[in-house]
Amino acid sequence: MKIVPLYDPQHQRIIDRRQMGQNGGPSAAELDAIEHEMPLILAEVEELDVQISLLDRTPTEMDQRRLRRARNKVLATRRTLTNQAGAASPGVA
Repeated sequence: MKIVPLYDPQHQRIIDRRQMGQNGGPSAAELDAIEHEMPLILAEVEELDVQISLLDRTPTEMDQRRLRRARNKVLATRRTLTNQAGAASPGVA
């Protein structure tokens, strides 16, 4: 069986039916996973914002601090999520 992608003219993108849930959207488990990772997503967006702001200029000391803080926030958030996942896994020493 061949799955034919759909074109979504409203968002001007192609949608693959395999990626959709039964009702055309993400499942409850997928939404829970996204919600769980939302702090990391937001930290990465913040880091990306800093990087974009520095594309067309030479970074000052303050810019370097902002970038360093944003990177550290991403790393701290990843560490927290990893530790939470490790604590939730039984039998991991």
